[in-house]
Amino acid sequence: MKEESQKVTVAVITQQEKSRVVLPDSPSQMWVDGELHDYLHIPHDGSRVEIIDGEIVVSPAPRLMHNVICTEIASLIHGARSRDPSYRWSSVVGSGLNFIAVENGYIPDVTVLDAEVLQEALRLRQIHLITDQAEMVVEVTSPSTARQDRPSTGKQAGKGKWCGYARAEVPYYLLVDLDPAVSRIILYSIPDQASGAYLHEES
Repeated sequence: MKEESQKVTVAVITQQEKSRVVLPDSPSQMWVDGELHDYLHIPHDGSRVEIIDGEIVVSPAPRLMHNVICTEIASLIHGARSRDPSYRWSSVVGSGLNFIAVENGYIPDVTVLDAEVLQEALRLRQIHLITDQAEMVVEVTSPSTARQDRPSTGKQAGKGKWCGYARAEVPYYLLVDLDPAVSRIILYSIPDQASGAYLHEES
Protein backbone atom coordinates (compact mmCIF):
# COMPACT_ATOMS: atom_id res chain seq x y z
CA MET A 1 0.00 0.00 0.00
CA LYS A 2 1.39 3.37 -1.00
CA GLU A 3 1.62 5.98 1.72
CA GLU A 4 -0.18 9.22 0.98
CA SER A 5 2.44 11.84 0.28
CA GLN A 6 2.23 15.56 0.78
CA LYS A 7 1.03 17.62 -2.13
CA VAL A 8 3.72 19.85 -3.56
CA THR A 9 3.25 23.24 -5.16
CA VAL A 10 5.75 24.23 -7.82
CA ALA A 11 6.12 27.36 -9.91
CA VAL A 12 6.03 26.77 -13.63
CA ILE A 13 7.37 29.50 -15.90
CA THR A 14 6.51 29.42 -19.57
CA GLN A 15 7.08 32.05 -22.23
CA GLN A 16 3.46 33.08 -21.89
CA GLU A 17 2.92 33.14 -18.15
CA LYS A 18 4.01 32.19 -14.68
CA SER A 19 1.66 29.85 -12.84
CA ARG A 20 1.55 27.61 -9.79
CA VAL A 21 0.72 23.95 -10.04
CA VAL A 22 -0.19 21.65 -7.15
CA LEU A 23 1.27 18.22 -7.74
CA PRO A 24 -0.69 15.22 -6.46
CA ASP A 25 2.53 13.35 -5.59
CA SER A 26 6.21 14.12 -5.10
CA PRO A 27 7.94 15.46 -8.23
CA SER A 28 10.36 12.54 -8.26
CA GLN A 29 7.59 9.92 -8.05
CA MET A 30 5.67 11.64 -10.84
CA TRP A 31 8.86 11.70 -12.93
CA VAL A 32 9.43 7.99 -12.27
CA ASP A 33 5.83 7.27 -13.29
CA GLY A 34 6.25 9.30 -16.49
CA GLU A 35 3.58 11.83 -15.48
CA LEU A 36 5.48 14.98 -14.54
CA HIS A 37 6.10 16.41 -18.02
CA ASP A 38 2.42 16.33 -18.99
CA TYR A 39 1.17 17.45 -15.58
CA LEU A 40 3.28 20.61 -15.80
CA HIS A 41 1.84 21.28 -19.30
CA ILE A 42 5.28 21.57 -20.85
CA PRO A 43 5.04 21.41 -24.65
CA HIS A 44 6.36 18.30 -26.38
CA ASP A 45 8.92 20.29 -28.37
CA GLY A 46 11.93 18.34 -27.15
CA SER A 47 12.05 20.10 -23.77
CA ARG A 48 13.42 17.90 -21.01
CA VAL A 49 12.10 17.64 -17.48
CA GLU A 50 14.59 16.28 -14.97
CA ILE A 51 14.86 16.04 -11.20
CA ILE A 52 18.35 17.23 -10.23
CA ASP A 53 19.22 17.44 -6.53
CA GLY A 54 15.52 17.13 -5.73
CA GLU A 55 14.52 20.11 -7.91
CA ILE A 56 12.52 20.14 -11.13
CA VAL A 57 14.75 21.37 -13.97
CA VAL A 58 13.26 22.10 -17.39
CA SER A 59 15.71 22.45 -20.27
CA PRO A 60 14.95 23.58 -23.81
CA ALA A 61 15.27 21.19 -26.74
CA PRO A 62 18.95 20.56 -27.56
CA ARG A 63 20.57 22.37 -30.49
CA LEU A 64 21.40 20.71 -33.79
CA MET A 65 25.14 20.21 -33.11
CA HIS A 66 24.30 18.69 -29.73
CA ASN A 67 21.97 16.14 -31.33
CA VAL A 68 24.43 15.34 -34.14
CA ILE A 69 27.15 14.50 -31.60
CA CYS A 70 24.79 12.25 -29.61
CA THR A 71 23.69 10.49 -32.78
CA GLU A 72 27.31 9.94 -33.85
CA ILE A 73 28.26 8.41 -30.49
CA ALA A 74 25.24 6.09 -30.54
CA SER A 75 25.95 5.18 -34.18
CA LEU A 76 29.51 4.15 -33.35
CA ILE A 77 28.23 1.75 -30.71
CA HIS A 78 25.46 0.33 -32.88
CA GLY A 79 27.87 0.03 -35.82
CA ALA A 80 30.33 -1.98 -33.74
CA ARG A 81 27.51 -4.28 -32.67
CA SER A 82 26.27 -4.81 -36.23
CA ARG A 83 29.80 -5.68 -37.42
CA ASP A 84 30.55 -7.99 -34.50
CA PRO A 85 27.61 -9.85 -32.89
CA SER A 86 29.81 -10.66 -29.86
CA TYR A 87 30.16 -6.91 -29.10
CA ARG A 88 28.16 -6.65 -25.91
CA TRP A 89 27.34 -2.94 -25.73
CA SER A 90 24.27 -1.04 -26.83
CA SER A 91 23.10 2.53 -26.31
CA VAL A 92 19.98 4.63 -26.03
CA VAL A 93 19.65 8.36 -26.70
CA GLY A 94 17.69 10.67 -24.42
CA SER A 95 16.13 8.02 -22.17
CA GLY A 96 15.42 8.68 -18.50
CA LEU A 97 17.69 7.34 -15.76
CA ASN A 98 16.06 6.66 -12.39
CA PHE A 99 18.27 6.97 -9.31
CA ILE A 100 15.82 5.06 -7.06
CA ALA A 101 17.58 5.61 -3.71
CA VAL A 102 17.57 9.41 -4.06
CA GLU A 103 15.01 11.75 -5.58
CA ASN A 104 16.85 12.26 -8.85
CA GLY A 105 15.77 11.50 -12.39
CA TYR A 106 18.13 12.54 -15.17
CA ILE A 107 17.90 12.26 -18.93
CA PRO A 108 21.45 11.58 -20.13
CA ASP A 109 22.14 12.44 -23.74
CA VAL A 110 23.36 8.88 -24.33
CA THR A 111 23.36 5.86 -22.01
CA VAL A 112 25.64 2.92 -22.79
CA LEU A 113 24.70 -0.46 -21.32
CA ASP A 114 24.99 -4.17 -21.88
CA ALA A 115 22.76 -5.21 -24.80
CA GLU A 116 21.22 -8.04 -22.75
CA VAL A 117 20.40 -5.61 -19.93
CA LEU A 118 18.67 -3.34 -22.45
CA GLN A 119 16.64 -6.25 -23.85
CA GLU A 120 15.56 -7.23 -20.33
CA ALA A 121 14.52 -3.62 -19.57
CA LEU A 122 12.42 -3.64 -22.75
CA ARG A 123 10.92 -7.02 -21.87
CA LEU A 124 9.93 -5.67 -18.42
CA ARG A 125 8.50 -2.52 -20.07
CA GLN A 126 10.53 -0.21 -17.84
CA ILE A 127 9.62 3.45 -18.24
CA HIS A 128 13.20 4.48 -17.40
CA LEU A 129 16.51 2.74 -17.02
CA ILE A 130 18.02 2.65 -13.53
CA THR A 131 21.54 3.72 -12.64
CA ASP A 132 22.67 0.14 -11.93
CA GLN A 133 21.95 -0.71 -15.58
CA ALA A 134 24.17 2.05 -17.00
CA GLU A 135 27.82 1.34 -17.75
CA MET A 136 28.50 4.82 -19.13
CA VAL A 137 26.51 8.03 -19.47
CA VAL A 138 27.27 10.78 -21.97
CA GLU A 139 26.39 14.44 -21.55
CA VAL A 140 26.96 17.03 -24.27
CA THR A 141 26.92 20.54 -22.86
CA SER A 142 24.43 23.18 -23.94
CA PRO A 143 24.47 26.80 -22.75
CA SER A 144 21.46 26.08 -20.52
CA THR A 145 22.78 22.84 -18.99
CA ALA A 146 26.59 23.07 -18.88
CA ARG A 147 26.69 24.10 -15.22
CA GLN A 148 24.79 20.95 -14.24
CA ASP A 149 26.96 18.68 -16.41
CA ARG A 150 30.43 19.79 -15.26
CA PRO A 151 32.09 19.13 -11.89
CA SER A 152 30.60 21.61 -9.44
CA THR A 153 32.63 24.22 -7.57
CA GLY A 154 32.10 26.97 -5.03
CA LYS A 155 28.57 27.24 -3.63
CA GLN A 156 27.42 24.51 -6.03
CA ALA A 157 30.02 21.99 -4.81
CA GLY A 158 28.49 18.56 -4.37
CA LYS A 159 25.57 19.32 -6.68
CA GLY A 160 24.72 18.63 -10.29
CA LYS A 161 24.79 15.63 -12.59
CA TRP A 162 28.55 14.99 -12.35
CA CYS A 163 28.22 14.46 -8.60
CA GLY A 164 24.93 12.56 -8.96
CA TYR A 165 26.39 10.07 -11.42
CA ALA A 166 29.42 9.54 -9.17
CA ARG A 167 27.24 9.00 -6.08
CA ALA A 168 25.19 6.46 -8.03
CA GLU A 169 28.48 4.78 -9.00
CA VAL A 170 27.89 4.91 -12.75
CA PRO A 171 31.29 3.53 -13.85
CA TYR A 172 32.03 6.00 -16.66
CA TYR A 173 30.88 9.52 -17.43
CA LEU A 174 31.81 11.02 -20.82
CA LEU A 175 31.46 14.80 -20.94
CA VAL A 176 31.56 16.49 -24.33
CA ASP A 177 32.06 20.15 -23.46
CA LEU A 178 31.16 22.41 -26.40
CA ASP A 179 32.09 25.68 -24.70
CA PRO A 180 34.49 27.36 -27.17
CA ALA A 181 36.70 28.41 -24.26
CA VAL A 182 37.04 24.77 -23.16
CA SER A 183 36.12 22.60 -26.13
CA ARG A 184 37.20 19.19 -24.88
CA ILE A 185 35.99 15.67 -24.21
CA ILE A 186 36.62 14.20 -20.77
CA LEU A 187 36.13 10.60 -19.70
CA TYR A 188 35.59 10.36 -15.95
CA SER A 189 36.00 7.04 -14.15
CA ILE A 190 36.40 5.52 -10.67
CA PRO A 191 33.27 7.00 -9.07
CA ASP A 192 33.45 7.55 -5.31
CA GLN A 193 30.04 7.34 -3.71
CA ALA A 194 31.09 8.93 -0.40
CA SER A 195 32.54 12.09 -1.94
CA GLY A 196 30.21 12.24 -4.94
CA ALA A 197 33.18 12.61 -7.28
CA TYR A 198 35.02 10.79 -10.03
CA LEU A 199 38.61 10.10 -8.99
CA HIS A 200 40.12 9.76 -12.47
CA GLU A 201 39.77 11.65 -15.73
CA GLU A 202 41.25 11.58 -19.19
CA SER A 203 40.71 14.40 -21.66
